[in-house]
Amino acid sequence: MTLRIGDTAPDFEADTTTGRIRFHQWLGDSWGVLFSHPKDFTPVCTTELGYMARIKPDFDKRNVKIIGLSVDPVGNHAKWADDIKETQGYAPNYPMIGDPDLKVAKLYEMLPAELSGTSEGRTPADNQTVRTVFVIGPDKKIKLILVYPMTTGRNFDEVLRVIDSLQLTAKHKVATPVNWKQGEDVIIAGSVSDEDARKQYPSGWKAPRPYIRIVPQPK
Repeated sequence: MTLRIGDTAPDFEADTTTGRIRFHQWLGDSWGVLFSHPKDFTPVCTTELGYMARIKPDFDKRNVKIIGLSVDPVGNHAKWADDIKETQGYAPNYPMIGDPDLKVAKLYEMLPAELSGTSEGRTPADNQTVRTVFVIGPDKKIKLILVYPMTTGRNFDEVLRVIDSLQLTAKHKVATPVNWKQGEDVIIAGSVSDEDARKQYPSGWKAPRPYIRIVPQPK
């Protein structure tokens, strides 16, 4: 089975740098971002973890919890955090999951379920598929999946932009156009009839085509 948008995010128990958690319980009523790494002490991931720590307040104000995962023991994460602080200016200020038995990586289909063994002796290249971002809603459903190659750093500003869209469109019957940012015009969802749209938008809308109904972002 392949995880898809709309599926329930698999629940799990795991050790983290802030103690043992059960994932769904830890999320509670918050949104969540789970982002994974193929190995501790890898260069691109070091930059990513530091940047995520720097912009954590932007996630906090959106009621989004951040949690990282690396296919190594929690003890290694603590040592890596020192390097991240020294080189990036920020140490991880969110939990990092230790996954030495590869359980979570397999559960989220980042490694083959039939793979045997542990993280011991595995290289970053062996785990290169463990570079995924999952955005999960308060309903525990997967809202976004992004998979990156090892040589390309992730854009977490884009993840914030997508979360703004997800939270807006979860509340209002609208969609966001290409490159949309908070505060810009949106599109009335196709599921809304013109009759119902007139009740919600009595001032009308711009329509370069009948199926593209543009309105200001709802408050």
